Amino acid sequence: MAISAGSGSDSGSGSGGGDAATAAAWAAVGGADGVTERVGYRGAGVLGGGRLPVRELARATVGVCSLAAAELAAVRAGGCVADVGPVVVDEGAVSTAFVSERHLLVEGRAPVVFAPLSGFWRTADGWVRTHANYPHHREALVRGLGLAADTPEALREALAGRGAVEVEEAVYAAGGLAVAVARAYGDPLPLVEKWDGAARGRRLGPGALPASGVRVLDLTRVIAGPVATRTLGLLGADVLRIDSPRLAEGDDAYADTGFGKRSALLDLGAAADREAFERLLAEADVVVTGYRPGALERYGLSAEELLERRPGLVVAQLCAWGWSGNGPWAGRRGFDSLVQAGYGIAAREAGPDGTPGVLPAQALDHGTGYLMAAGVLRALADGGGRALRYSLAGTGSWLVRGVAAGAAPLAGGRGAVAYDAGVWLREVASGYGVLRHAVSPVGGGPGGGWLRGPSRFGTDAAEWAG
Repeated sequence: MAISAGSGSDSGSGSGGGDAATAAAWAAVGGADGVTERVGYRGAGVLGGGRLPVRELARATVGVCSLAAAELAAVRAGGCVADVGPVVVDEGAVSTAFVSERHLLVEGRAPVVFAPLSGFWRTADGWVRTHANYPHHREALVRGLGLAADTPEALREALAGRGAVEVEEAVYAAGGLAVAVARAYGDPLPLVEKWDGAARGRRLGPGALPASGVRVLDLTRVIAGPVATRTLGLLGADVLRIDSPRLAEGDDAYADTGFGKRSALLDLGAAADREAFERLLAEADVVVTGYRPGALERYGLSAEELLERRPGLVVAQLCAWGWSGNGPWAGRRGFDSLVQAGYGIAAREAGPDGTPGVLPAQALDHGTGYLMAAGVLRALADGGGRALRYSLAGTGSWLVRGVAAGAAPLAGGRGAVAYDAGVWLREVASGYGVLRHAVSPVGGGPGGGWLRGPSRFGTDAAEWAG
């Protein structure tokens, strides 16, 4: 089975057999040895402008996700990974998808990516990065620092006389999000922290798409988890995202990551809603979670409890800072921008004046999302019954230490390469009106795009499609 990832003009011959980053990522998701030479890359994109190997990370994560999709399709047809033909990934599609939020237009309007109180701020002894996109996080930031007003000016003034770590702890204590910019890389973490469980041996029958008929319960938010589940939806899964009615979601964020799924609201603390959730869980094949460690355990939804109740489930869990090895940080909330700051990446990408910098994409989010999807697909090919753990910090550790190890030089080097992103953009109707969006770079779906746009957040019924 041959798969071409992305859909657009052929921009060059395939290359990349034996790519070290692809081989490492494939091994991390439990893939068989000696098959990643079937993944080739063509074209070029714009993710190589920073100091770290983001381009290599991006294409490798998409490459292993496409390979995992091809493997599952082969298994469902009665074969195995040895029957998979060439998998070609177009780097233009990868570059466009990794900055999908920058290409999104909602009825012709560009989305708001970061709120005014989100960003880097100078402190008395360094820098902090704040994240205040959600109203409850903004309110906690204001409360934790005792700001006189909800404005950038008030925040700047309040931080000027305080230490970065002091700010970090005060904001976290109030329930907000602020991270001191670290000057050195954090401790090494594995790319996938857990890949275990007794495979049940269940085999899915033939399907039109690699994940056709697979039911995915999506308990994720923001970017990494939703990227994983929108990819599973692209590949044919019935994906139902469940959120608490007490946690708002930004329309622009959901318009970008809500493809390939439906969205319903359930309060797990309310008896009727919990009963509805249990009915969904009883028929799910996959559960994907994106909350910090401990947040879902209080509802009896740890991976161990889920697998005890449903031995054939695939449970993929995501957190920001890592499940082990980071001490008290493991249980903290976090986002890509905060992990870049706290893990030492922002300092590595700093400008000449010392102002912290950022990667050319929210690559920890997007890369982790494709790795999660790859892990789920591989677990389904193995017969289910798996617990998988990922973290943004784990992907960050791989980025700074392992992605480029042993890799051959890429055509175009690390510089940004001109390309036409428009080749990888489409328009589709949605619950938010007409959306211009980036196509998926993962092969195995219907021509690289979703068949319909997302509904409005929280407006679908809490039931499986069929």
